[in-house]
Amino acid sequence: MSVCPPTVSYRADLAVLFEHPEWQKPLFHALERRGVRYLAVDLKKAAFSDGDSPLAPLYFNQASPSAYVRGNTRAVPYALSYMRALQIRGVRVLNGADAFALELSKTAQAALLRRLGVPAPRVWTFNDLDALRMREPELTYPVLLKPEQGGSGARIVLVESFAHLEALLSQHPEHWLPDNLLLLQEYFPTDPDKGIVRMEFLGGELLYAMRVISHGRFNLCPAPVCNPEDGEDGVCEIPAEQSTAPPVEFYPYPEVPPRAVEWGRRIITGGKLDVGGVEYLETRDGRLMFYDINANSNLRPSIAQAFGVDPFERVVDFLLRETKRGARAGERTAATA
Repeated sequence: MSVCPPTVSYRADLAVLFEHPEWQKPLFHALERRGVRYLAVDLKKAAFSDGDSPLAPLYFNQASPSAYVRGNTRAVPYALSYMRALQIRGVRVLNGADAFALELSKTAQAALLRRLGVPAPRVWTFNDLDALRMREPELTYPVLLKPEQGGSGARIVLVESFAHLEALLSQHPEHWLPDNLLLLQEYFPTDPDKGIVRMEFLGGELLYAMRVISHGRFNLCPAPVCNPEDGEDGVCEIPAEQSTAPPVEFYPYPEVPPRAVEWGRRIITGGKLDVGGVEYLETRDGRLMFYDINANSNLRPSIAQAFGVDPFERVVDFLLRETKRGARAGERTAATA
């Protein structure tokens, strides 16, 4: 006697995990225009049980490491725990636990770049200044101080000496937040007129590349709500000492070198990112140095439109394809349960 597999019943076709109150609105609007049945899962205040049925056959993680700068520190460990629980049960999560864990750790990103043979600055990770002092002969100043769990350029400082580092952390112990782990990153002077390059990948392929002229700012978030097109102040937390700098500028960059694109693909694949941004700089002697991997990719419509694409429509196309794959995988999981 044959036994029919259990019927899979979902509340939606797609569940989007989010924390930022503004970043996902363009995506939500695009999903609604296309008639996609989705659920927006707010990570700021939430609870789940191991006995809960999945909300959808496919989840899309849009959590950000920078949640703590907005007072939403608990959203990050919750998102990681929730995604791990889902994936253990066979639910597919785009930009899932592995990708998110990579984004949460600049140290892990540096290790991945080294393993892949991608040129990148050296980093020193530490949780104690006396321990770091033992490595000081290896350092060449200035260096960049960064939080292990970064995001939105928060708490990045150019450090001129070990004494400067000691004084900074003594005066600003909050720099140790949220996880009491910091790193120093090798600093490479660049041509300020060239800025840095950010490449956006979707499904392993380059969507577009742009040059970002920062004018000394560290908050390079491409979301218009953070760095508006009109140059006005955005909704991101921007360090007060940089508030007088000119606005960050974003320009289409169709001439991105093929070797940079290939390195970017290698990073996206190695980091298990379904959607993501990769940033690199060009040193004054012409070398490319990759230094940041972003799983929560904030797309800038004006840049994508310069390449003739609507970025969020392209993301929805990708999500719809992956939703069909997720539904088939869910049926297989239910059939073997």
